[in-house]
Amino acid sequence: MVTRDTIIQQLKMVIDPHIGLDVWTLGFIYEIDIKNDKHVHILMTLTTPACPLDGELTEMIREAIEEIGVEKIEIEKTFDPPWQLPESLRQKMGI
Repeated sequence: MVTRDTIIQQLKMVIDPHIGLDVWTLGFIYEIDIKNDKHVHILMTLTTPACPLDGELTEMIREAIEEIGVEKIEIEKTFDPPWQLPESLRQKMGI
């Protein structure tokens, strides 16, 4: 059975090569909608609309979720609201 926690664990393995942190911790993932065990919809953002890693990160997310048996992965991007560094990371970084 595919659960939100299982998907989150997979997302934590997808590391943004430029920042060096995973997409979940970075706050790139806004929503996880599990339609059924074979179909998941992800609403996400990136640091900017012109992010050069858009295609690469999307494919890495897709591959990570496929590893748990999900066959249909819809990845929708939004920039509303614009991405901001999560408060928990700001505190860890002393910002």
